[in-house]
Amino acid sequence: MQGQYKVITLCGSTRFKDEFLEVQKRLTLEGNIVISVGLFGHSGDSEVWGNMDEGTLTKTKAMLDDMHKRKIDMADEIYVINVGGYIGESTRSEIDYAIRHGKKVRYLEN
Repeated sequence: MQGQYKVITLCGSTRFKDEFLEVQKRLTLEGNIVISVGLFGHSGDSEVWGNMDEGTLTKTKAMLDDMHKRKIDMADEIYVINVGGYIGESTRSEIDYAIRHGKKVRYLEN
């Protein structure tokens, strides 16, 4: 909690950009501090990836994965954007990380 506000980190595949934005808006209006992804690698922001060589791309993806774990550290809970029940490998690792660190996990779809 930050003051009276719960802190929630959004997790999920970045292919669900529209859902991320919708959930972020809803949770914010419900009175939460919402932490989201910095860019949408699977549904936009292609100009970021297109200009990188393989080594830089690998390092950047590792950095972004680590940064998202730090965002989970800052949160009281995570909210998983699992459209159609989809949970990929990265999201699964974030859920496991959150659980190991005592964070509540909620899902868009049950």
